[in-house]
Amino acid sequence: MRVLLIKTSSLGDVIHALPALTDAARAVPGIRFDWVVEEGFAEIPSWHPAVDAVIPVAIRRWRKNLWQTFKSGEWRAFKQRLRRTHYDLVIDAQGLFKSAWLTRYVNAPVAGLDPQSAREPLASRFYDANRRYPVARGQHAVERLRQLFAQALGYSLPAGLGDYGLKRLEPLDDSLQAPYVLFLHGTTWATKHWPEVYWRQLAERMAERGLQVRLPWGNPAEKARAERIAEGLGNAAVLPRLNLAGVARVLAGAEACVAVDTGIGHLAAALDVPTVSLFGPTNPGLTGAYGQSQVHLASDWPACAPCLQKKCTYKPSPDEQSRFDFQREWPPCFTRLNPERVASQLGALLLAKEPG
Repeated sequence: MRVLLIKTSSLGDVIHALPALTDAARAVPGIRFDWVVEEGFAEIPSWHPAVDAVIPVAIRRWRKNLWQTFKSGEWRAFKQRLRRTHYDLVIDAQGLFKSAWLTRYVNAPVAGLDPQSAREPLASRFYDANRRYPVARGQHAVERLRQLFAQALGYSLPAGLGDYGLKRLEPLDDSLQAPYVLFLHGTTWATKHWPEVYWRQLAERMAERGLQVRLPWGNPAEKARAERIAEGLGNAAVLPRLNLAGVARVLAGAEACVAVDTGIGHLAAALDVPTVSLFGPTNPGLTGAYGQSQVHLASDWPACAPCLQKKCTYKPSPDEQSRFDFQREWPPCFTRLNPERVASQLGALLLAKEPG
Protein backbone atom coordinates (compact mmCIF):
# COMPACT_ATOMS: atom_id res chain seq x y z
CA MET A 1 0.00 0.00 0.00
CA ARG A 2 1.34 3.43 -0.95
CA VAL A 3 0.08 6.52 0.87
CA LEU A 4 0.72 10.19 0.15
CA LEU A 5 0.97 12.20 3.36
CA ILE A 6 0.45 15.94 3.29
CA LYS A 7 1.91 17.67 6.34
CA THR A 8 3.74 20.74 5.14
CA SER A 9 4.71 22.79 8.19
CA SER A 10 5.74 23.96 10.75
CA LEU A 11 8.82 22.24 12.16
CA GLY A 12 7.03 21.03 15.28
CA ASP A 13 3.95 19.96 13.31
CA VAL A 14 6.07 17.91 10.90
CA ILE A 15 7.82 16.17 13.79
CA HIS A 16 4.49 15.47 15.48
CA ALA A 17 3.42 13.33 12.50
CA LEU A 18 6.30 10.85 12.84
CA PRO A 19 4.82 8.56 15.55
CA ALA A 20 1.71 8.04 13.40
CA LEU A 21 3.94 6.72 10.60
CA THR A 22 5.61 4.32 13.02
CA ASP A 23 2.19 3.03 14.15
CA ALA A 24 1.10 2.54 10.54
CA ALA A 25 4.32 0.77 9.51
CA ARG A 26 3.89 -1.72 12.35
CA ALA A 27 0.18 -2.30 11.74
CA VAL A 28 -0.03 -2.47 7.92
CA PRO A 29 2.46 -4.85 6.28
CA GLY A 30 4.28 -3.32 3.34
CA ILE A 31 2.86 0.19 3.71
CA ARG A 32 5.06 2.95 2.28
CA PHE A 33 4.71 6.73 2.40
CA ASP A 34 5.59 9.66 0.20
CA TRP A 35 5.45 12.98 2.08
CA VAL A 36 4.62 16.50 0.83
CA VAL A 37 6.42 18.99 3.09
CA GLU A 38 7.69 22.57 2.98
CA GLU A 39 11.14 22.72 1.40
CA GLY A 40 12.74 24.04 4.59
CA PHE A 41 11.77 20.90 6.50
CA ALA A 42 12.39 18.36 3.73
CA GLU A 43 15.22 16.65 5.60
CA ILE A 44 13.04 15.41 8.44
CA PRO A 45 10.71 12.94 6.65
CA SER A 46 13.72 11.22 5.09
CA TRP A 47 14.89 10.20 8.56
CA HIS A 48 11.89 7.87 8.98
CA PRO A 49 12.33 4.38 7.50
CA ALA A 50 8.69 4.18 6.26
CA VAL A 51 9.17 7.19 3.93
CA ASP A 52 10.32 6.55 0.37
CA ALA A 53 10.03 9.93 -1.33
CA VAL A 54 9.99 13.45 0.05
CA ILE A 55 8.14 15.91 -2.20
CA PRO A 56 9.10 19.49 -1.32
CA VAL A 57 6.53 22.22 -1.65
CA ALA A 58 7.23 25.95 -1.33
CA ILE A 59 3.87 27.50 -0.50
CA ARG A 60 5.47 30.10 1.77
CA ARG A 61 7.84 31.22 -0.96
CA TRP A 62 5.47 30.82 -3.91
CA ARG A 63 2.69 32.98 -2.53
CA LYS A 64 5.09 35.89 -2.13
CA ASN A 65 5.58 36.00 -5.91
CA LEU A 66 2.81 34.13 -7.71
CA TRP A 67 3.79 35.34 -11.17
CA GLN A 68 7.37 34.14 -10.82
CA THR A 69 6.14 30.81 -9.47
CA PHE A 70 4.02 30.14 -12.56
CA LYS A 71 6.62 31.57 -14.94
CA SER A 72 9.42 29.42 -13.54
CA GLY A 73 7.43 26.22 -13.98
CA GLU A 74 7.83 25.20 -10.33
CA TRP A 75 4.10 24.90 -9.75
CA ARG A 76 3.60 22.84 -12.91
CA ALA A 77 6.49 20.55 -11.98
CA PHE A 78 5.06 20.06 -8.49
CA LYS A 79 1.64 19.05 -9.85
CA GLN A 80 3.24 16.67 -12.31
CA ARG A 81 5.22 15.07 -9.50
CA LEU A 82 2.01 14.41 -7.54
CA ARG A 83 0.37 12.81 -10.57
CA ARG A 84 3.34 10.66 -11.50
CA THR A 85 2.84 8.05 -8.77
CA HIS A 86 -0.19 5.87 -8.12
CA TYR A 87 -1.39 6.23 -4.52
CA ASP A 88 -3.91 4.07 -2.71
CA LEU A 89 -4.75 6.87 -0.31
CA VAL A 90 -3.96 10.51 0.49
CA ILE A 91 -3.96 11.66 4.12
CA ASP A 92 -4.10 15.39 4.77
CA ALA A 93 -2.69 15.57 8.28
CA GLN A 94 -2.58 19.39 8.31
CA GLY A 95 -6.30 20.12 8.29
CA LEU A 96 -5.89 23.50 6.62
CA PHE A 97 -7.34 24.88 3.39
CA LYS A 98 -3.85 25.24 1.88
CA SER A 99 -2.99 21.59 2.51
CA ALA A 100 -6.41 20.27 1.49
CA TRP A 101 -6.15 22.18 -1.80
CA LEU A 102 -3.08 20.14 -2.75
CA THR A 103 -5.12 16.93 -2.65
CA ARG A 104 -6.95 18.07 -5.81
CA TYR A 105 -3.93 17.10 -7.90
CA VAL A 106 -3.83 13.45 -6.81
CA ASN A 107 -6.09 10.80 -8.32
CA ALA A 108 -6.71 8.81 -5.15
CA PRO A 109 -9.15 8.67 -2.21
CA VAL A 110 -8.51 11.49 0.28
CA ALA A 111 -8.79 11.21 4.06
CA GLY A 112 -8.61 13.84 6.78
CA LEU A 113 -10.32 15.28 9.82
CA ASP A 114 -14.04 16.02 9.89
CA PRO A 115 -15.25 19.65 10.12
CA GLN A 116 -15.53 19.52 13.92
CA SER A 117 -11.94 18.28 14.27
CA ALA A 118 -9.98 20.15 11.59
CA ARG A 119 -8.24 23.42 12.37
CA GLU A 120 -10.01 24.92 9.35
CA PRO A 121 -13.38 23.17 8.86
CA LEU A 122 -13.47 24.14 5.17
CA ALA A 123 -10.59 21.73 4.54
CA SER A 124 -12.90 18.75 5.11
CA ARG A 125 -14.80 19.53 1.93
CA PHE A 126 -11.82 18.28 -0.07
CA TYR A 127 -11.91 14.82 1.54
CA ASP A 128 -14.07 11.88 0.52
CA ALA A 129 -17.38 11.95 2.39
CA ASN A 130 -16.73 8.58 4.03
CA ARG A 131 -13.15 9.47 4.98
CA ARG A 132 -13.73 12.47 7.24
CA TYR A 133 -12.74 11.29 10.69
CA PRO A 134 -13.58 12.67 14.15
CA VAL A 135 -10.66 13.23 16.52
CA ALA A 136 -11.39 14.94 19.82
CA ARG A 137 -9.77 18.28 20.46
CA GLY A 138 -7.95 19.02 23.71
CA GLN A 139 -5.39 16.27 23.15
CA HIS A 140 -1.73 16.52 22.29
CA ALA A 141 -1.13 16.93 18.55
CA VAL A 142 0.83 13.66 18.37
CA GLU A 143 -2.08 11.67 19.80
CA ARG A 144 -4.59 13.36 17.48
CA LEU A 145 -2.51 12.39 14.44
CA ARG A 146 -2.07 8.83 15.67
CA GLN A 147 -5.86 8.55 15.97
CA LEU A 148 -6.40 10.00 12.50
CA PHE A 149 -4.00 7.51 10.91
CA ALA A 150 -5.51 4.56 12.77
CA GLN A 151 -8.99 5.43 11.47
CA ALA A 152 -7.86 6.25 7.95
CA LEU A 153 -5.82 3.04 7.59
CA GLY A 154 -8.11 0.73 9.54
CA TYR A 155 -6.06 -0.51 12.50
CA SER A 156 -6.44 -0.32 16.27
CA LEU A 157 -4.54 2.50 17.93
CA PRO A 158 -1.51 1.04 19.75
CA ALA A 159 -1.42 1.55 23.49
CA GLY A 160 1.30 3.58 25.16
CA LEU A 161 3.53 6.45 24.13
CA GLY A 162 4.07 7.00 20.42
CA ASP A 163 7.44 6.13 18.89
CA TYR A 164 9.06 8.60 16.47
CA GLY A 165 10.92 5.70 14.86
CA LEU A 166 13.78 7.77 13.45
CA LYS A 167 16.89 6.24 11.98
CA ARG A 168 19.92 6.44 14.26
CA LEU A 169 21.95 9.64 13.81
CA GLU A 170 25.64 9.76 14.61
CA PRO A 171 27.02 12.74 16.61
CA LEU A 172 28.44 15.56 14.50
CA ASP A 173 32.13 15.13 15.38
CA ASP A 174 34.55 15.13 18.31
CA SER A 175 35.06 18.91 18.37
CA LEU A 176 32.12 19.55 20.72
CA GLN A 177 34.09 18.37 23.78
CA ALA A 178 31.41 16.20 25.30
CA PRO A 179 29.80 16.00 27.76
CA TYR A 180 27.73 19.02 26.80
CA VAL A 181 24.26 20.46 27.25
CA LEU A 182 22.57 22.21 24.36
CA PHE A 183 20.78 25.52 25.02
CA LEU A 184 17.93 25.92 22.49
CA HIS A 185 17.40 29.64 23.03
CA GLY A 186 15.92 30.67 19.67
CA THR A 187 12.17 31.07 19.16
CA THR A 188 9.72 33.23 17.24
CA TRP A 189 7.69 35.29 19.73
CA ALA A 190 9.48 37.86 21.84
CA THR A 191 7.42 36.71 24.84
CA LYS A 192 8.71 33.12 24.56
CA HIS A 193 12.35 34.12 25.12
CA TRP A 194 13.84 33.13 28.47
CA PRO A 195 15.88 36.10 29.77
CA GLU A 196 19.52 36.12 28.65
CA VAL A 197 20.72 36.69 32.20
CA TYR A 198 19.03 33.42 33.17
CA TRP A 199 20.80 31.54 30.35
CA ARG A 200 24.13 32.86 31.58
CA GLN A 201 23.42 31.90 35.19
CA LEU A 202 22.36 28.43 34.06
CA ALA A 203 25.58 28.06 32.05
CA GLU A 204 27.56 28.90 35.18
CA ARG A 205 25.70 26.18 37.06
CA MET A 206 26.56 23.72 34.27
CA ALA A 207 30.24 24.61 34.70
CA GLU A 208 29.96 23.62 38.36
CA ARG A 209 28.79 20.19 37.16
CA GLY A 210 31.69 19.89 34.71
CA LEU A 211 29.43 20.29 31.68
CA GLN A 212 30.08 22.26 28.53
CA VAL A 213 27.32 24.38 26.99
CA ARG A 214 26.74 24.71 23.26
CA LEU A 215 24.50 27.28 21.60
CA PRO A 216 23.10 26.80 18.08
CA TRP A 217 21.59 29.59 16.02
CA GLY A 218 19.66 30.00 12.78
CA ASN A 219 19.71 33.73 11.95
CA PRO A 220 21.80 36.83 12.79
CA ALA A 221 19.61 37.81 15.78
CA GLU A 222 19.97 34.34 17.29
CA LYS A 223 23.71 34.35 16.66
CA ALA A 224 24.06 37.70 18.46
CA ARG A 225 22.03 36.39 21.40
CA ALA A 226 24.14 33.23 21.57
CA GLU A 227 27.31 35.31 21.60
CA ARG A 228 25.99 37.49 24.44
CA ILE A 229 25.06 34.42 26.46
CA ALA A 230 28.47 32.79 25.95
CA GLU A 231 30.59 35.92 26.39
CA GLY A 232 33.26 35.41 29.04
CA LEU A 233 32.06 31.95 30.04
CA GLY A 234 34.80 29.36 29.68
CA ASN A 235 32.45 26.42 29.30
CA ALA A 236 30.09 28.00 26.74
CA ALA A 237 30.61 28.20 22.99
CA VAL A 238 28.55 29.28 19.99
CA LEU A 239 28.22 26.64 17.27
CA PRO A 240 28.71 27.39 13.57
CA ARG A 241 25.56 27.76 11.53
CA LEU A 242 24.06 24.32 10.89
CA ASN A 243 21.27 22.93 8.73
CA LEU A 244 18.59 20.76 10.33
CA ALA A 245 20.61 17.62 9.80
CA GLY A 246 23.59 19.24 11.51
CA VAL A 247 21.49 20.38 14.45
CA ALA A 248 20.03 16.88 14.74
CA ARG A 249 23.50 15.36 14.91
CA VAL A 250 24.56 17.85 17.59
CA LEU A 251 21.42 16.92 19.51
CA ALA A 252 22.28 13.24 19.15
CA GLY A 253 25.51 13.79 21.06
CA ALA A 254 24.12 15.99 23.83
CA GLU A 255 23.71 14.90 27.42
CA ALA A 256 20.55 17.00 27.64
CA CYS A 257 18.89 20.16 26.36
CA VAL A 258 17.20 23.20 27.78
CA ALA A 259 14.70 24.70 25.36
CA VAL A 260 12.19 27.47 25.10
CA ASP A 261 8.96 26.84 23.16
CA THR A 262 10.62 26.16 19.80
CA GLY A 263 10.50 23.67 16.95
CA ILE A 264 14.02 22.43 17.65
CA GLY A 265 12.79 21.39 21.10
CA HIS A 266 10.41 18.97 19.38
CA LEU A 267 13.35 17.61 17.39
CA ALA A 268 15.19 16.95 20.65
CA ALA A 269 12.19 14.97 21.88
CA ALA A 270 12.05 13.00 18.64
CA LEU A 271 15.70 12.04 19.11
CA ASP A 272 15.00 10.99 22.72
CA VAL A 273 17.30 13.64 24.21
CA PRO A 274 16.41 14.51 27.83
CA THR A 275 15.05 18.05 27.69
CA VAL A 276 13.71 20.69 30.04
CA SER A 277 11.32 22.92 28.07
CA LEU A 278 10.33 26.35 29.37
CA PHE A 279 6.87 27.82 28.83
CA GLY A 280 5.90 31.34 29.85
CA PRO A 281 3.07 32.70 27.69
CA THR A 282 2.26 29.35 26.05
CA ASN A 283 0.69 26.12 27.28
CA PRO A 284 2.58 22.83 26.82
CA GLY A 285 -0.53 20.69 27.21
CA LEU A 286 -1.43 20.53 23.51
CA THR A 287 1.87 21.01 21.70
CA GLY A 288 4.64 20.56 24.25
CA ALA A 289 7.61 18.32 23.54
CA TYR A 290 6.29 14.74 23.34
CA GLY A 291 8.34 11.77 24.43
CA GLN A 292 10.35 10.15 27.16
CA SER A 293 12.59 12.22 29.46
CA GLN A 294 10.73 15.42 28.58
CA VAL A 295 10.11 17.88 31.42
CA HIS A 296 7.81 20.85 30.88
CA LEU A 297 8.20 23.81 33.22
CA ALA A 298 5.23 26.13 32.77
CA SER A 299 4.98 29.48 34.50
CA ASP A 300 2.25 29.89 37.11
CA TRP A 301 2.45 33.69 37.08
CA PRO A 302 -0.97 34.34 38.60
CA ALA A 303 -2.01 37.40 36.64
CA CYS A 304 -1.94 36.07 33.10
CA ALA A 305 0.16 33.00 32.28
CA PRO A 306 -0.42 31.41 29.85
CA CYS A 307 -1.61 34.50 28.00
CA LEU A 308 -0.84 33.22 24.46
CA GLN A 309 0.23 36.75 23.50
CA LYS A 310 3.16 37.66 21.27
CA LYS A 311 3.64 40.97 23.10
CA CYS A 312 3.75 41.29 26.88
CA THR A 313 1.51 44.09 28.17
CA TYR A 314 1.75 43.24 31.87
CA LYS A 315 2.14 46.19 34.26
CA PRO A 316 4.29 45.17 37.26
CA SER A 317 3.23 46.37 40.68
CA PRO A 318 5.62 48.47 42.82
CA ASP A 319 6.29 45.39 44.97
CA GLU A 320 7.19 43.32 41.89
CA GLN A 321 9.44 46.09 40.61
CA SER A 322 11.30 46.05 43.91
CA ARG A 323 11.82 42.27 43.80
CA PHE A 324 12.84 41.81 40.16
CA ASP A 325 15.10 43.54 37.67
CA PHE A 326 12.63 43.86 34.82
CA GLN A 327 15.28 45.42 32.60
CA ARG A 328 16.82 41.97 32.43
CA GLU A 329 14.08 39.65 33.75
CA TRP A 330 11.36 40.03 31.16
CA PRO A 331 8.69 38.88 30.50
CA PRO A 332 7.78 38.66 34.20
CA CYS A 333 6.12 35.23 33.91
CA PHE A 334 9.58 33.70 33.49
CA THR A 335 10.63 34.88 36.95
CA ARG A 336 8.74 31.78 38.14
CA LEU A 337 11.18 29.68 36.09
CA ASN A 338 14.49 30.96 37.48
CA PRO A 339 17.86 29.30 36.78
CA GLU A 340 17.90 27.55 40.16
CA ARG A 341 14.62 25.79 39.43
CA VAL A 342 15.67 24.87 35.89
CA ALA A 343 19.07 23.60 37.05
CA SER A 344 17.35 21.40 39.64
CA GLN A 345 15.11 19.79 37.03
CA LEU A 346 17.99 19.42 34.59
CA GLY A 347 20.10 17.80 37.29
CA ALA A 348 17.35 15.25 37.95
CA LEU A 349 17.22 14.40 34.23
CA LEU A 350 20.98 13.95 34.04
CA LEU A 351 20.97 11.78 37.17
CA ALA A 352 18.23 9.58 35.72
CA LYS A 353 20.25 9.17 32.53
CA GLU A 354 23.29 7.82 34.35
CA PRO A 355 23.60 4.02 34.24
CA GLY A 356 22.39 2.34 37.39
